[in-house]
Amino acid sequence: MFPSSIQKNYLCTMIKIGNIELPDFPLLLAPMEDVSDPPFRRLCKMHGADMMYSEFISSEGLIRDAMKSKKKLDIFDYERPVGIQIFGGDEEAMALSAKIVEAVNPDLVDINFGCPVKKVVCKGAGAGVLKDIDLMIRLTKAVVNSTHLPVTVKTRLGWDTETINIMEVAERLQDVGIKALTIHARTRSQMYKGEADWDYISKVKNNPNIEIPIFGNGDVDSPEKALEYREKYDCDGIMIGRGAIGYPWIFNEIKHFFETGEKLPEPTITERLQAVRQHAEWSMEWKGERLGLIEMRQHYSNYFRGIPHFKDFRRKFLEVFTLEEMDEVIAEAADFYTQNSFV
Repeated sequence: MFPSSIQKNYLCTMIKIGNIELPDFPLLLAPMEDVSDPPFRRLCKMHGADMMYSEFISSEGLIRDAMKSKKKLDIFDYERPVGIQIFGGDEEAMALSAKIVEAVNPDLVDINFGCPVKKVVCKGAGAGVLKDIDLMIRLTKAVVNSTHLPVTVKTRLGWDTETINIMEVAERLQDVGIKALTIHARTRSQMYKGEADWDYISKVKNNPNIEIPIFGNGDVDSPEKALEYREKYDCDGIMIGRGAIGYPWIFNEIKHFFETGEKLPEPTITERLQAVRQHAEWSMEWKGERLGLIEMRQHYSNYFRGIPHFKDFRRKFLEVFTLEEMDEVIAEAADFYTQNSFV
């Protein structure tokens, strides 16, 4: 038997975002630039993610018909439900880009008001909008009014500790028609440093005026922490970002822990190598062989984080340019770790 605190959630109803039905307490894959593309989303779906989002897409890029922006619109039926995330600081551009997004038939449109990187913020987009809440509301209303799809928002607590305004923001965003809100529990000035303050997520969720689902984001990187945050902060689900990079298994590990109170064993070397092989194959199918393998290079270290003696194999992975060459490195790595009794 497992603790009643785990068991009690099975009595809850499903989470709804517009007409999208998600299981009680869903686990969402965060939109991450250069990470949450279709190949990686497919792996996360295989390993238990309940809903995913595209990499964030510039509204201006979509309007200019920029190739990189349009490529990010690719979605596939096997990954549904899936949302496409857009960002920008101009109402007309955001409304028009939402119509462009609608044409590829995602399950929802998400607006990024949380990206803290300078090149986005300097354009008055992403977390830059946290300095002007009235603009945030106008941008959101423009998107809501331009599409029949459910619109959701991902944002942060505020610009800095002196301007935390998430309570007001949540109510006003709900008032203009968003169907769910994800809160990264840091300010923009924190970037990704320091500890996320989930107390604010709890305050938003327990605000009697809030009726939409509230999802929490920030620092969840283990089943134990996921359970602790679910029980302590009372949110409707968790969005996982950095904790899933190179570790798509985290979703099923969390679900298993919720259901049983026990941890699944960590993936073996064989399972890690299989995941890399599958990720690479799907990456090549989507991007072409050469580009697919080149862009896989950022992922190798993440898949084998903490694995002894991987440095030499990482160098060999970085030198492959065909799937056959990759298979040779995988076979060599599998043989090495088998002979040396690493599992």
